[in-house]
Amino acid sequence: MYICICNAITERQVKEAVDNGVSTMSDLQAQLGVATCCGACADTAVEYLPGGQYASEGSLFATPIARQPETVEMAANESQLRPARTVSYATLS
Repeated sequence: MYICICNAITERQVKEAVDNGVSTMSDLQAQLGVATCCGACADTAVEYLPGGQYASEGSLFATPIARQPETVEMAANESQLRPARTVSYATLS
């Protein structure tokens, strides 16, 4: 599953980075480039960090730990973002 569509970063890559010691969103951004373009993946990516919902996914007894929100810095081209496009199902047929 892709976590970051903009940079084609998969769940597997994020998990490997965390297994190799990444523990903050800043580290994840520096190592993989997650949330450095549009930032839409930041909320999902942070859940793979220690204490997040998916951090201990392999354990049957994992309990999510309440975390303080982390500030995510946006890319320099943040001002160039376009609003998401809405597609009507009527136009697809």
